[in-house]
Amino acid sequence: MGVVASLERPDALTDVLDMLKPRGRVFCCSEVSAPWAMSLPGDGYVRFHVIERGGAWLIMEGAKQVTPLASGDLVIVPHGKGHVLADSPKTKPVPITRLIKGKTDSIILLQHGGGGPQTMMTCCTFQFVGDYNPLLAVLPPWIHISSGREQLDEWLEPTLKMLAYEARHPRPGSETLIARLIDIILVQAVRLWVEEQPHNQGGWLGALRDPQIGPVLGRIHREPQKNWSVSSLAREVAMSRSIFAAKFNSLVGEPPLTYLTRWRLWQASKLLAEGTLSVGETALRVGYDSEAAFSRAFKRHFGHSPLTHRRGQVQTD
Repeated sequence: MGVVASLERPDALTDVLDMLKPRGRVFCCSEVSAPWAMSLPGDGYVRFHVIERGGAWLIMEGAKQVTPLASGDLVIVPHGKGHVLADSPKTKPVPITRLIKGKTDSIILLQHGGGGPQTMMTCCTFQFVGDYNPLLAVLPPWIHISSGREQLDEWLEPTLKMLAYEARHPRPGSETLIARLIDIILVQAVRLWVEEQPHNQGGWLGALRDPQIGPVLGRIHREPQKNWSVSSLAREVAMSRSIFAAKFNSLVGEPPLTYLTRWRLWQASKLLAEGTLSVGETALRVGYDSEAAFSRAFKRHFGHSPLTHRRGQVQTD
């Protein structure tokens, strides 16, 4: 028990939030009046919408549930699924591609509707960097952050207002500031969603909160280069090897060393993208003694060699 009591608990949630690294921008500022409805395609881009004034309904593609949105609300569609925003679930939507056709401004002002009650929105589109993030896999089809909750007033309302203002009144430096605000909004919203999930649930979120598996995830994330084994990971939290392995596999959905390998390779892909380390140096940094073994594992996972990945990333940067 002494080991567990003295164990520093690295924050695995911080690691996976840092992995998100959204590359995004404000897509459009909308001024719509009832009746209005617009459909956004399921093109793989992640989107979020800020309701500045008025209200709207969110209708997800293929879902029976519709979600009412009020002034000050934020909704995130994290998996790039098609959806509709409308003044009423009964209003026939117009594809947003038709509404913005011919517009070339970096931030589009979209005006649409029949002249009734007005709604103003700021809509952002972005992509997450990387192909592996255990958090993304457990996020729901949409995340609705309501402005009506008291504890959100300190950060949500002023941050969303600043985003909307910078989008509608661009100045030198606005693009950089908007990118930072998008980062803050996404991390805060996802963190809030995680905190609201039931503590007794299984899966990766359950593992993150577990008093034994959570610290082990943190160790793997912060020290992937260590020569971990199932036994050494189990000793970190004073568990027997068999009980630890079974619990880890049950919560995370894969064995400890499989998770370790996946994390090492993702970290390696980031280091190679930066272009400052050689393939051999990258291999050592993430825990491989042999460059050949690292190259085989990397190619098996990503479908191309570390050198190809490094050269391709450096050229695109």
